[in-house]
Amino acid sequence: MTEAADNQKGDNKMLRSMYSGISGMKNFQTKLDVIGNNIANVNTFGFKKGRVTFKDMMSQTISGATGSGGADGTSGGMNPQQVGLGSQLTAIDTIDTQGSLQTTGRVLDVGIQGDGYLAVQRGDTTYFTRAGNLYIDSEGYLVNASGDYVLSTTDAPETAPTLENRIQINGGEVHAVKSLSISADGQINFIKDGDDTPQVAGTIALARFNNNAGLEKAGENIFINTVNSGNPSYLTPTESGAGKLVSGTLEMSNVDLSEEFTE
Repeated sequence: MTEAADNQKGDNKMLRSMYSGISGMKNFQTKLDVIGNNIANVNTFGFKKGRVTFKDMMSQTISGATGSGGADGTSGGMNPQQVGLGSQLTAIDTIDTQGSLQTTGRVLDVGIQGDGYLAVQRGDTTYFTRAGNLYIDSEGYLVNASGDYVLSTTDAPETAPTLENRIQINGGEVHAVKSLSISADGQINFIKDGDDTPQVAGTIALARFNNNAGLEKAGENIFINTVNSGNPSYLTPTESGAGKLVSGTLEMSNVDLSEEFTE
């Protein structure tokens, strides 16, 4: 009877150790998934890498701590004896560090140096992105690679831009424009054929958040704001802590391949 009980006790300990180890393996698989996604997006413009962190699960206390002295006043204190029961995920963070700027020489490629996100509109929804490969559509509007309209600044930072804040080059007559430039403060200037007077099409807005890591990735190089990111403030580049735009460059992914392969 005693031998059977001892065997059962040993089996329970074996099961406990297996379940603890399995919890760690499952969590590490999640970490490998995040690492794989980082590696897959090493050449994705404006991509922000992910990071997985862990914390230990509850521990089983075999015996608690005791103070010094004991019943007869002759023994010292004892530390608690505990057996850990595995690990669990703490968080999957988005690491919002600056990616390096790659020179492209294309005017409509704009890299963001510093804080802030381009605000783009799709239907009734505003998204945010660090990918600055921009284009001009058939109606002369400035759009991103997915066809979302790039929005300009408003008079009040707390006021969200709407489709009325789309940026259109020369009223849609792009064929009559002979030169185009984008300054560090987001102002889009153009010169029409036969007229050397620079004109302004609009100023690209940058959105800032209290907590960039709280943004939610929505695919297609865009983010959406959440209750933990806070609402965006729409600012002119280079003002009130917003970054500056560097025309002719693109921000690369902030993934470090050597670090990912080491992990």
